[in-house]
Amino acid sequence: MVDIKGIISANVTPMDANEDINEKELRNHVNRSLAAGVDGVFCLGTNGEAYALNKEEKKFVIETFVDEVKGRVPVYAGTGAATTRETIELSKIAEAAGADVLSVVAPFFAAASQQEIYNHYEAIAKSVDLPIVMYNIPARAGNAIAPETVQRLAQLDNIVGVKDSSGNFDNILQYIELTDPKEFAVLSGNDSLILWTLQAGGAGGITAVANLLPEIMVSIYSKFLEGDFQGAKAF
Repeated sequence: MVDIKGIISANVTPMDANEDINEKELRNHVNRSLAAGVDGVFCLGTNGEAYALNKEEKKFVIETFVDEVKGRVPVYAGTGAATTRETIELSKIAEAAGADVLSVVAPFFAAASQQEIYNHYEAIAKSVDLPIVMYNIPARAGNAIAPETVQRLAQLDNIVGVKDSSGNFDNILQYIELTDPKEFAVLSGNDSLILWTLQAGGAGGITAVANLLPEIMVSIYSKFLEGDFQGAKAF
């Protein structure tokens, strides 16, 4: 099992003027993240413009990440889609491509009840063997993963964490309070809340700022681990 923790860079997907994936810069950017000391790299998230890529392009991005990383850190792959069927298909593609962790955003556009959200993640968890980190971003998805639903889903063997990009710190606190930090990782998707999430017992953050300032984001985590909260806060 992958240790879900630390600073995970939510990498952009470089494209050329024709909106084709720029493989050279994609590989360069992966290595820039690794050189800064990140604990993981994440492709096909919001910053990775997964919504703008087709299935073959997504497969190519995941394979390129896996090939370039070469096991140095875990590769997180975003595989969430509007439907459960498509999410399972993309998750299986990511698993076959060698991804280490799946990041699965809540089903989007169509309104879903908490039971339907539970059923969605349960079906995905049963379809793949990879660890799954749920992704709560209600402003974009239109559906929020309630703390009680996270608590229930955390009981499933391969649902190992949640990323919260709601901007609501109380929501993160409830995720932490209702799960076991030894078995379940709560990650901040808002850069400004990563340090506070760590202080509250969370595991780290999936960060967009790491695209530009990876060393600073890594330093925040390093200072926190050293017990230097003020040093971490200074960044």
